[in-house]
Amino acid sequence: MKLLSRARATADTMRDRLVWQGASLLLAYPDDGMSERLDIVDELLSHLSGTPAALLGQTAAALRSCSTMAAAARYVETFDMRRRATMYLTYWTAGDTRNRGREMLAFATVYRQAGVEPPGAEAPDHLPVVLEFAATVDPDAGRRLLSEHRVPLDVLRGALAEIGSPYQHAVAAVCATLPATTGQQSRRAQCLADSGPPTESVGLQPFTLTVPPRRAEGG
Repeated sequence: MKLLSRARATADTMRDRLVWQGASLLLAYPDDGMSERLDIVDELLSHLSGTPAALLGQTAAALRSCSTMAAAARYVETFDMRRRATMYLTYWTAGDTRNRGREMLAFATVYRQAGVEPPGAEAPDHLPVVLEFAATVDPDAGRRLLSEHRVPLDVLRGALAEIGSPYQHAVAAVCATLPATTGQQSRRAQCLADSGPPTESVGLQPFTLTVPPRRAEGG
């Protein structure tokens, strides 16, 4: 029974890593590499089934249906122009710049403890970064980071669903790999959704990403 249980846990972890990698690629800024990333997602989906696969497939199909330029414009409008749709997870949990810097340092520390440097081109709490770390470096540590930030993930998913964004499905696929939301978490998510995240922003600092960093100003 122990061997069977261990084998099942290993299979579940592998499935979740595929979901996290697929979501990381889909939630990346659409640049000239978008088509190649979508091909990788298609390959990942060939090894998945069930709800997460269907959800990732919906986001992938939506991205394939438009040009890179249109997808990039929609990405900026979705994630840069709406505070509630931010993918910086600590933006929801820290009330001031100093606290947020400390929380981002905690992400960076987890990465270093797993033997990699946080990517220099993106903050360590950016959701695609966290997902790629969970998928390719340390699934246990990555799952803990995602689970600890389940409330921000639920707020993000809700904000994307409100505007009918196809990115909502990729975030929902990630949520499907985590423990069910508790009543307390649901209430906290609703409170954050109503009040919005704090207004301060903090830059940070490099593991090598296959997803592109966000654009520099004017880029």
